Amino acid sequence: MRLANQLIAKLRRFRAAQAGAAAVEFALILPVMLMLYVGANEGSVLISMDRKVQLISGAVGDLVSRSEGEILTADLLDYVKVASGIVSPYVVDGMVQIVTQVKVENGEAEVVWSRGFMNQVPDNALNREDNSSYPLPQSVIAIAEGQFVIVAETRLPYTPLYGIVYTSPINLYRENFFLPRFGGDIDIK
Repeated sequence: MRLANQLIAKLRRFRAAQAGAAAVEFALILPVMLMLYVGANEGSVLISMDRKVQLISGAVGDLVSRSEGEILTADLLDYVKVASGIVSPYVVDGMVQIVTQVKVENGEAEVVWSRGFMNQVPDNALNREDNSSYPLPQSVIAIAEGQFVIVAETRLPYTPLYGIVYTSPINLYRENFFLPRFGGDIDIK
């Protein structure tokens, strides 16, 4: 009986003791809270980078589409270099940008000219082949029938800051379509 009374007394004291409970609860919840915090932080940076890729693609395509009749290769290179300012404070390592003019005729899209850039430096290996087919969405083909379309593409591999929640690079890609502002085609010189 004495042993049972001692056991009951110890259980009552254990139940009444609150000194270490908060520390134990904190130790149990801390890893979960840290993962949520780091994951939310990395997720928000990823969303921000995706928006920046969209802005780059849109800005370059819009600037090219504003050209009246022709665009100089040097001007196109300047437009592409806008990306480093938009992506700042992040870097443009591995960024691929392709600007293509497409002619839409009889429901088919055909490349007129294309210029590719890797890390804001011209890279002819990225150019789409002249007179090759281009996979424009049907909605763009319907709008642009008999006209030209400027297509601006941007691809950027995003490497997570901490690599804890998102462990591998994520390829961000955006493509924008613009009709030349002054109609007709835009020659590249």
